[in-house]
Amino acid sequence: MDYEQQDFASPTETREFPHGRLDLLRIAGADIGRLTLQPGWRWSTDVAPVAGTDLCEAPHFQYHVSGRLRVRTAEGAEFDAVPGQVTALPSGHDAWVVGDEPVVVVDWWGASEYAKA
Repeated sequence: MDYEQQDFASPTETREFPHGRLDLLRIAGADIGRLTLQPGWRWSTDVAPVAGTDLCEAPHFQYHVSGRLRVRTAEGAEFDAVPGQVTALPSGHDAWVVGDEPVVVVDWWGASEYAKA
């Protein structure tokens, strides 16, 4: 089998939205996304108009590289995700950047549907 190698410096696709962007790689039949979210970003404000839903309906399996991301589920549970953590998020959540540091996450599940009209 031949190997595949890609770099987020040259993503397959980029989706930009207020206060953030998604760089998407398509490799080995999978979509891997890198989300970069600037201070002031909030899903319900910056991505909901693109997605057309009240909450993020894309499930996620993410590694948190930098920054602090606060997540609130549809059921009202709220937690912070910080660098070094891995989170598995079901459909139906809101999220926002906490503090002055950009949030960077690598998403192995859900990125292909993120910020997609």
